[in-house]
Amino acid sequence: MKTQVLIVGAGPAGLFLALMLHELGLDTVVLERRDRAYVEGRVRAGVLEQITVDLMQRLGVGDRLAQEGLVHTGTNLAYEGGAFRIDMQALTSGSAVTVYGQQEVMKDLFDAAAARGVRIVFGADNVDLHNLTSAHPFVTWSEESQPHRSECDFVVGCDGFHGVSRGKIPAGASKAFERVYPFGWLGILTETPPVNHELIYCNSERGFALASMRSLTRSRYYIQCALDEDIEDWPDERFWEELELRLGTVGGAIPRGPSFEKSIAPLRSFVTEPMRHGRLFLAGDAAHIVPPTGAKGMNLAVSDVIMLAEALEAFYVKGAESGLEGYSTRALDRVWKAERFSWWFTGLTHRFPDTDPFSRRMQLAEIEYIRGSRAAQTVLAENYVGLPITGEAGSRWRV
Repeated sequence: MKTQVLIVGAGPAGLFLALMLHELGLDTVVLERRDRAYVEGRVRAGVLEQITVDLMQRLGVGDRLAQEGLVHTGTNLAYEGGAFRIDMQALTSGSAVTVYGQQEVMKDLFDAAAARGVRIVFGADNVDLHNLTSAHPFVTWSEESQPHRSECDFVVGCDGFHGVSRGKIPAGASKAFERVYPFGWLGILTETPPVNHELIYCNSERGFALASMRSLTRSRYYIQCALDEDIEDWPDERFWEELELRLGTVGGAIPRGPSFEKSIAPLRSFVTEPMRHGRLFLAGDAAHIVPPTGAKGMNLAVSDVIMLAEALEAFYVKGAESGLEGYSTRALDRVWKAERFSWWFTGLTHRFPDTDPFSRRMQLAEIEYIRGSRAAQTVLAENYVGLPITGEAGSRWRV
C-alpha cells in the first residue's frame, strides 16, 4: 500500500495525530503491535492540560470529556507543617486542568477513528523502518504471519520508550539524556469516592504520597516505594495504613475499599535529541519520558503532535518545509521545560536515599517559601496547567 504519513503506535500521540491529519484530508496508516483492548486498557495519566482539552473539543471527541471530566482550578500541597492550596485559576488568569483518565481518552479516540475510517492495523509485528533519509521511506511489518509493506512520505514514531522507531536513528546522529530515580510509585485504583475534591501532593517523612481520582466515585492513590518492592507484599490493608500515615488528617478520613488495579511504576526522566531523522519524526514517549509527578506525559505527547500536524499541513498545503525542519527544536523547547518542572516537583516531594537532615530541612524550607509567596505559587501553577505552545497564532489546533 501507499500512504502519505505512516504512524507507528496507536497510543495518545499516534491517534491524536491520525485524527488531525484526517481532518486535513491527508492519508494515514497507523500500525499497532497490540490490540485495541490492550491499548485502551493501559492505566496511565489522568490530568489533562487545557491544550489537550481544547484539542479534543476541536476534533469533535470531547462530548464525554465535557460531561464526565472534573475541572480542577487548584491543587494541594501537604507536608509536616500542614497543607495549603495552589489556586491555579487565580494565579494563571483563569487556567485549570481536567481530570479524565487516559483510558477514557483512548476510548474516545478509538471510537472517532473507527467512525471516520482512519486505518489502524492492530497486531502489526516485526515493524521495521527503511530508507528514512531518502524521499521515499517505507515500512514493513507482518500481520498474522503475512508480510506487508507500505511506502509513504513520512514516518512518525509514536510507539513509546520501548518501540522500534527511536532505535532507527543512528547512534552518532542522536544524543540521549536520562535520569533514573531510585524509587517508584505504588499505585491503586479503587471504586471509592476521592478523599478530596482536588489532588493532594504530600511530602511526608515516610515518603511521597498522592491522593488523586478518575471520577467522583473512582479514586487513584500512590505512595513512593522502593524499586525492588514485591507487589504481593502490599495487600490492600497495608497500602491503606501506609497511605493514612503519610497523608495524616489532610483531606479527612480516606474512604477505603478493595483495589481493582495495583501496580508499581519506576520513575525516569529521559530525552532524546533531535526528534527528527530524515523523514522520521518522533513524538510522545518515543522521544521523552517524564516522572508522573508533574502530570506531563500525555500532555507533552499532545503538544508534540499539534506542532507536527501544523508542520505537515504547511508542507502539504503550502509546500513549506520550514515547519518540518524546525519541528525538533520547537518541540524540545517545551519538552525540556516540562522535564525541568517534573524533575523539580519530584525533588521537592520525594524522599531520596541520600536525603540527610540538611536536605530534609531544605525541602521543608522550600515548601514553606512556596506557601508564603504568591510569586512562587504562580511559577508552580503556570507549569502545572501547561506552558503555551510556541509558534504563530491562528492554528486550527490551538488558541
